[in-house]
Amino acid sequence: MTTRLTTSAGAPVSHNDTSKTAGPRGPVMLDDYQLIEKLAHQNRERIPERVVHAKGWGAQGTFTVTHDITQYTCADIFSKVGNSCDILSRWSTVAGELGAADAERDVRGFSVKFYTDEGNWDVVGNNTPVFFIRDGFKFPDFIRTQKRHPKTNLRSPEAMFDFWAAQPESVHQVTILMSDRGIPVNPMHMHGYGSHTYSMWNKNGERVWVKFHFRTQQGIKNHSSEAAETLIGKTRESYQEDLFAAIEARNFPKWELNIQVMPEAKAETVEFNPFDLTKVWPHDQFPLIPVGMLEFNKNPDNYFQIVENAAYSPSNKVPGIGFSPDKMLQARVFAYADAHRYRLGTHYEALPANAPKCPVHHYHKDGAMNFMGPSTGHVDAYYEPNQYAESAKPDVSVAEPPLKISGDADKYVQEDADADYVQPRALYADVMQADERARLHANMAGAMAPCSMPVRERWLAVLGRVHPEYEAGVRAELARLDA
Repeated sequence: MTTRLTTSAGAPVSHNDTSKTAGPRGPVMLDDYQLIEKLAHQNRERIPERVVHAKGWGAQGTFTVTHDITQYTCADIFSKVGNSCDILSRWSTVAGELGAADAERDVRGFSVKFYTDEGNWDVVGNNTPVFFIRDGFKFPDFIRTQKRHPKTNLRSPEAMFDFWAAQPESVHQVTILMSDRGIPVNPMHMHGYGSHTYSMWNKNGERVWVKFHFRTQQGIKNHSSEAAETLIGKTRESYQEDLFAAIEARNFPKWELNIQVMPEAKAETVEFNPFDLTKVWPHDQFPLIPVGMLEFNKNPDNYFQIVENAAYSPSNKVPGIGFSPDKMLQARVFAYADAHRYRLGTHYEALPANAPKCPVHHYHKDGAMNFMGPSTGHVDAYYEPNQYAESAKPDVSVAEPPLKISGDADKYVQEDADADYVQPRALYADVMQADERARLHANMAGAMAPCSMPVRERWLAVLGRVHPEYEAGVRAELARLDA
């Protein structure tokens, strides 16, 4: 049976190809409502793109718990091996606009929404375990350096390296970005990281600090700069093509969720700040503990509805999982949800991509596009506290144990500057092989080449503090490019 075309109000439509006119040559009649509706709707089909992570690719799937971690968390999803829930993931580049090429050298976003029985839990991360900065105060300035120059309307390597040279904490992330892992072949062949330090607590109220790791089961694969340049000349949509085709062919990509665990007291004695987003936790001290498997087995039927409307925020957590003193995390808890309110509207979490799959009861009221109806449990309960036994009330049993803090409030507290070079030095000298270091030198020099001499020298000085061979290698490549 043919599906009958209707208006958005449900009335059947008689035609959908020509305008209603006064005579065979026009003019068009103003009462041709469907014409007006189609044109007006088209004018409003676009929404603001994300400020960062605008270009992305998503898929739906399932998470299944494979290992018992109840000693660390009382979160319901982890209460039993075999528990599962639906998930929605979005992978993305950071700096590029909505039409940017997929295979550009950039950090990749790696976000997962877990639709648990106790609400949505979002892990909003990247494909790198660290970030460029450790304090949200610097985030707006950092992002401006990644976007377009206000006069030229072009990307500005000068701005990027000028900022990074003034923030040596960034050298760890920039080293990863300019390494072989700067251009993954596609989302399926990269790891994901929650990056921040989070907390978990068990049924006894005992807290531990944790890091989340998503380990690709497809293996790590990366493009060289030259291969990526050739690929972009052929297609700007390589990630979407690869991901969509794999799922349609039932080659479902998988990642294993692991955690690193640090006892609460240990954070006081480790040789680095465990809440610093520019630092990793050494695996020999804090080994990966397997938790469960993510499988992505469905391409959304409507990409815009599910992937573009997907709104991830670290503020979405469930009982048994909490925050930490990580300063960037604290800033993102506010900034991400606020970005979604701006981009999608007041009730963005009621959209299908974001709506929890468990009962929802809150006292938010009215506002544009409120299509949910009352959700407080009683028609007269539109405020709280109230007298109605059936209405939604807080549950003290899910309260987070108190967070221990110490020290004086001081916005000028600085980290130990020398500590910013220890981990990138180990990455460069102990982890990378000679051929990897050579490619790093070439990639870094190529990115720096358009910069002025003062900015070059400032950044080379940072590299020299990491390792003298790092500076020498990049300096030699710059000289070759300048010749």
